[in-house]
Amino acid sequence: MILFDLARRNIRLHWLRSLLAVVGIIIGVVAISSMGMLGNSLVLSISDSLTSVGDTIVVSPHVSSAQGSFGSSGGLRITERQVEEIRRAAGANTVIPLRTGADRITVGNEAKTAALYAMDPADVPVLLEKEGGIYLRYGSGVMVGKKLAEENDLKVGETIGIGTGDERARIVGILKERGIGFDINPDYALVVPDTWFASRYGERDYDQVIIKVRNLEDIDGVKAAVDDKLNRREQVVNVLDTRKVLSTIIDAFNQISTFTTAIGGISLVVAGISILNVMLMSVTERTKEIGIIRSLGAKRGEVMRIFLSEALILGLLGSAIGGALSLAGGYLAVNVMLQSTKYLFEASTLVYILYGVAFGIGVSLLSGIYPAWKAAMMNPIEALRFE
Repeated sequence: MILFDLARRNIRLHWLRSLLAVVGIIIGVVAISSMGMLGNSLVLSISDSLTSVGDTIVVSPHVSSAQGSFGSSGGLRITERQVEEIRRAAGANTVIPLRTGADRITVGNEAKTAALYAMDPADVPVLLEKEGGIYLRYGSGVMVGKKLAEENDLKVGETIGIGTGDERARIVGILKERGIGFDINPDYALVVPDTWFASRYGERDYDQVIIKVRNLEDIDGVKAAVDDKLNRREQVVNVLDTRKVLSTIIDAFNQISTFTTAIGGISLVVAGISILNVMLMSVTERTKEIGIIRSLGAKRGEVMRIFLSEALILGLLGSAIGGALSLAGGYLAVNVMLQSTKYLFEASTLVYILYGVAFGIGVSLLSGIYPAWKAAMMNPIEALRFE
């Protein structure tokens, strides 16, 4: 206790430089905690946006380099016969064939272009959620993506023109915002009945087939069954397992999160150097005091504990204040970057405050080891002669 009191007394006597060292620790803890919280919130946000398609297998026509590139289907389609083969390979899992396209839409007197997704109305609730109105039925009704509806102030019950003719379709429902997807991106699109699309555009085959797998453990088996069924002789279709793509993307964002946290850690290392400098100055100024303590019988280990206690006090003060301020710093960073604090209070996000505090205390103690050792190794006689 006496050793701790001596350390506290020295901090009080040299309060200004001790305060500057504490401020450095505070800045470092806030930086590392805030960056970690931002990175984790970003990972959770991306994961949340993508997990809705994590149970999905997407089957699309295979395009060779001679037929096309950069995502072009080269005019290839999936036939009805191939869809039936996919159904047999998928077993009890839901198979949703899709036709896709784009056309001009007329909202009021303004003409725009929108993507079109055509499917069996019975499949729409399996793949998409509605925010308002009702789900698609056979007929000329359409469902509108959330973003497309917001930007054009579209409401359920209104009509919009599709194509260059006079044909208009009634909006029966507004889709809930879905975010990024590997299968379809309906936020800026219209969802229409497959029969209407086929009769209007004369297209009977399909652009892609989506398989919603009930048990995630079956994904590899279903994927292999589809691949074996359709690509036995030559590659006819591409079979994409969105779970693996999702895992790859989340891993990439985890690496970004680690990188941003490491950047915050640099400021804490700089703060550690500041504490090292403060401690070395303290050792030099207190050389005679160290000589007196040693001549009175204090052991080298006790002298080390005095200076390590001083470093610990600075680290505890800076880390405690920095930890408290980290919540505000994290809130600001997350709100600015993501426009939402939905993921801020998740346990996996808040734990970065503890990491920052622990790192701050650890850096402080490490910074005090060399000055403490230097003080403990002093020759008591030479220390007493020091002026």
